[in-house]
Amino acid sequence: MRVLVYGSGQLAQMMYLAGCPLGIDVQAVDVNSDTIVHPVNKTLLESNLELAIESADALTVEFEHVPERLLEQAAKTSKLMPSIEAILVGADRVREKRLLDRLSVPNCLYQIVSDIEQLDECVAKLGDKLIIKASRDGYDGYGQWRMTDIAQLDELKKALSALDLNAVPLVVEKMLQFDRELSLIGVRGKKGEIKIYPLTENLHHQGQLHVSVAPALDISPALQSEAENIFTTLAEGMEYIGVLAVEMFQCGNTLLVNELAPRVHNSGHWTLSGSDTSQFENHLRAVAGLPLGDTVAKQPSAMVNIIGCCSFSRDLLSIPGCHLHWYGKSVRDKRKMGHINVTADSYISLGEKLEQLAQYLPLEYFPKLLKEAARLKQSYTTPC
Repeated sequence: MRVLVYGSGQLAQMMYLAGCPLGIDVQAVDVNSDTIVHPVNKTLLESNLELAIESADALTVEFEHVPERLLEQAAKTSKLMPSIEAILVGADRVREKRLLDRLSVPNCLYQIVSDIEQLDECVAKLGDKLIIKASRDGYDGYGQWRMTDIAQLDELKKALSALDLNAVPLVVEKMLQFDRELSLIGVRGKKGEIKIYPLTENLHHQGQLHVSVAPALDISPALQSEAENIFTTLAEGMEYIGVLAVEMFQCGNTLLVNELAPRVHNSGHWTLSGSDTSQFENHLRAVAGLPLGDTVAKQPSAMVNIIGCCSFSRDLLSIPGCHLHWYGKSVRDKRKMGHINVTADSYISLGEKLEQLAQYLPLEYFPKLLKEAARLKQSYTTPC
């Protein structure tokens, strides 16, 4: 069995590692050069793109911003999973909003802007506190602007006037007062079967995910059920195959969908240590037509992103339940270099381990770590 992944970054690498025990050979496409590479060491393989597509049993993606010409080529084979339509939804916020509305999935109030003067109408309809997002190519905080006061409107218009809004419209959302950011990772198989992981709580800094905790604390059965209903509506509505991530805001007892990621996702990395079957293995099982694996959380888990640094003590591995996942990249500001998974038998113990972890890390790169450790140490939520 062979799976060809479009994209050759860390997600393709983790899919490769998950595929080895299953006997699934995972190859990767460097979408910048249309070459076929080994997902771990990035060496060129003796195959061209056409031959790799022909020899693959399934085609999939590690990120949604694959050039459309490559997706169109892949879609003609009927091997692409998820579908090109689902992948393009993740790459375009306008498509995403239209899908959410069509399926009656609750999301943030918004307006689509293709002319800078439409911002005045947005203020009239949504108020003077706005989140402005480029509809394409924005992630990790890039391609986003905030307006917290009407006095900023003229300055924002000047900044945005240089953009081609006909080619890349803006999605302007009402700025929410939400309680926290959550995500749900789920998987749908070829026969329509669905497995869903517990809700994960995500802590961001400057638009990037820094820490995830799963299962999220203080989640009622009703809220988990609401999230699962949202996932099922989306997955069935798109006839989706593979892992899908749904990012949400919790506002009281209500969930609003913020973004969709039609792939394995950063906030699901905890599943490598904290669940019986990781999101990477389940994605491969889905596209290969194999039975899906168990998604129950075995114990409380935290995932800590390593961003923009490589100098830290590997002695962190002395902490029981601590696992390092290094991506082998060159260092760059705001670049995800790797992640650390930590598991424990209670949330209090998890907080204590995160506090230990902080001793081995340059904390200027981990601004959310100690605060989250303290919060977990104060928790008396019953573990899963």
